[in-house]
Amino acid sequence: MSAKISERRPASDFACAGAVRDLVLRDDLFDVFGLDYHTLARLDAPGRTEQFAFAPETRETRLRLDGPGVGGRGAASFVLLGVEHILSGYDHLLFLLGLLLPGGGPWAMAKIITAFTLAHSVTLALAVLDLVRLPDRLVEAVIGLSIAAVAAENLWLRPTVTRRWVVSFAFGLVHGFGFSSALLELDLPSHGLVVSLVGFNVGVELGQALVVAVALPVLALLRGTAWDRRLARGSSVAILLAGVVLFLERTLL
Repeated sequence: MSAKISERRPASDFACAGAVRDLVLRDDLFDVFGLDYHTLARLDAPGRTEQFAFAPETRETRLRLDGPGVGGRGAASFVLLGVEHILSGYDHLLFLLGLLLPGGGPWAMAKIITAFTLAHSVTLALAVLDLVRLPDRLVEAVIGLSIAAVAAENLWLRPTVTRRWVVSFAFGLVHGFGFSSALLELDLPSHGLVVSLVGFNVGVELGQALVVAVALPVLALLRGTAWDRRLARGSSVAILLAGVVLFLERTLL
């Protein structure tokens, strides 16, 4: 039996010298590296392969190697990883917020959010399944550019809200490649990859839904008030500056 551990750095392999029936894996490196650190693990045993993600709230996994697999627990760990990834991915959230700032009716908002979801889900799957790969540096730079672009449109071009789902979909394709980086670091086996991919994507969608559920009511309450235009303009300026900095940082450094 062997276990492969990936910690956002070159993977480490561990092998058990003898037969193992009950195995406990625990990761406490969050205490050293901080709460934004996480470990992805793959366990290879005779007749089975399991993969799961460690997080500060799920530091320990217990497996009985002569019994059923991790199953739902393994998938759930990737759901948590997806939630963590989107909530800590400020660049993705800035892009989404920039899209929502001009407002619009419920149907227009639904199209923007759905287009972004569908687009990044497609490219996330393509990248993780090794069907399409783009250079990380290019992807990260374009993500920064997408943030600056939607903010600039808010400030100067008077975006057509009913058609903004096109922008959301186009740049969402690139953001999907950015999401894939969290899974590509671990060489997950093909027969278990779909479960991990689906779990991670579900987590990303849950985290995104949480952010949208908080942002939309606030924007709706301010719509039509004296603070509406100020908030949209001030926030767009801040998002534009952040996008330009990210683009230059990821292009030149």
